[in-house]
Amino acid sequence: MLFIKSDELKPGMRLAKPIYSKKGVLLYDRAAVLKDMQAIENIKSFGLIGLFILEPAEPVPPMTEDDLEFERFQTVMYHEIMEELQKIVKNHKQERFPNICAQIIKSYGNLRKKITFQQSLRSEDDYIYKHSLNVAILSAAITHTMNVPLSDQNEAVMAAVIHDIGKLTLPPDLQSKQFCSADERAVIDGHEVAGYPIIDDAFSSQPNIKRACNQARKILLDYWSDAPSQNMKTLLAARVLVVAGIYDKETSVRVDDSPTSEVVVIRKMMQRPDVFDPKVVKGLTDSLNILMPGISVELNTGEKALVIRTNDDDFLRPTVLSFRDNSIIDLSNKRAYGDIEIVDIMKTMDNRYVMDTAKMKALGITVEEPVYV
Repeated sequence: MLFIKSDELKPGMRLAKPIYSKKGVLLYDRAAVLKDMQAIENIKSFGLIGLFILEPAEPVPPMTEDDLEFERFQTVMYHEIMEELQKIVKNHKQERFPNICAQIIKSYGNLRKKITFQQSLRSEDDYIYKHSLNVAILSAAITHTMNVPLSDQNEAVMAAVIHDIGKLTLPPDLQSKQFCSADERAVIDGHEVAGYPIIDDAFSSQPNIKRACNQARKILLDYWSDAPSQNMKTLLAARVLVVAGIYDKETSVRVDDSPTSEVVVIRKMMQRPDVFDPKVVKGLTDSLNILMPGISVELNTGEKALVIRTNDDDFLRPTVLSFRDNSIIDLSNKRAYGDIEIVDIMKTMDNRYVMDTAKMKALGITVEEPVYV
């Protein structure tokens, strides 16, 4: 699979991922061939910076119905959030904001299973909108897993969608920059604070929305400066916003930078409980499929291995199959393997994998069986 910029697309290329309209209508399915320049011009008109393209002999990567629905939902909600935030900046009034948050909670804030969180590619121009959407989805999933009241869940999701509205006035390169100097961070912080009067006006009857955004901002300022933080005195929405925001920011897929793996990000959070509330971090890990069967990992011994069974009690210690000698290592057995741990995930750009579940069952290992489309 290759990422090809829109200006470099050529007839005959095959799509690796589906393309939806902003209303959620399927325009081009996976493996669809770009037949001519007219099809390419149509795709350029969607405002996409580029597409994931299959190599000539490459099979279509596996996707489940849930994966496809997640892609469709992201496309639809991205456009709705973009339009709504632009209106709020202009008029200081919300129109469809409560409905947008309700849709996010309905889709990802009451599920009885973990979600496979797929990152979409971002550019400088669409970073804030996609970040706001993903943080809202994560906030909905985390608060559901934590079993908090609906009012608290709604507060967290609303704060997630609106929290970066002040940054929309930043130069595009600063909106999405991963690593900033102290001077750049000061500029970004100034724009974020300048957005609070807008939040005040748009949410005058819900003061906790701005309060949560400001509290999360202060926690992260301590984090960036390596200062101790006291997050336990803050609103739940603020603590959720910190965890969801950093997780999305550091695992996001950008044209100009490589994402940090989910395992590395979560380990970093676990090392700073003063910044990242451990209960919220657990809510995150209990919400997402991270070390699923079929994922390749690197161990601290230097070995490479394949996850063959998850561990619901401690997702960082699943059962793995060593590539070195085909031995099975049950990391949940700390007496035998207490010194061994997963240090990172090895994955391709599309995170694809297919496991022979019948063979695993024959070995007496129970594995989940995803239903691919």
